[in-house]
Amino acid sequence: MKLSDRQNEIIKILQEENGPISGEALGEMFDVSRQIIVKDIAMLKAFGINIISTNKGYKIESTDGIIRIIESKHTDEDIKDELNTIVDNGGVIVDVFINHPVYGVIRKDLDIHSRNGVTNFVKNIDKTTPLKNLTNNIHYHTIKADSIETLERIEAALSIKGYLN
Repeated sequence: MKLSDRQNEIIKILQEENGPISGEALGEMFDVSRQIIVKDIAMLKAFGINIISTNKGYKIESTDGIIRIIESKHTDEDIKDELNTIVDNGGVIVDVFINHPVYGVIRKDLDIHSRNGVTNFVKNIDKTTPLKNLTNNIHYHTIKADSIETLERIEAALSIKGYLN
């Protein structure tokens, strides 16, 4: 399974709001039922998004920065370039994960902030098989940045290189 456009938009909306948003209000925004939103929220939580359910609705627990999950697909040779593209454009690579058809979500925290961090990670990954190889190269990264504009710049750079799935 992968995140839908609606689920990615829910993340953006929850990050931009100052307070909780009800499932009903989110449903109206996307012209779907509240129950569909409940399922979307459960999926986002399974992917590791820190969404809190309150009596007034949903909110993303505060983090230092704005996060976005990207779905990526590329060869092993492109790992270093993909990660450098993210950090060069102001992002922090929080983690990498896959959604395995049998085992579910398998996640590795990375916390990579710089090219030096990328180099160290790539040295270690050269000794093993990358997670993405378990799911036909499809994998996800949680990216943290200081602004939505920075996240948009990162996504644009990754898209130009053909890394976004």
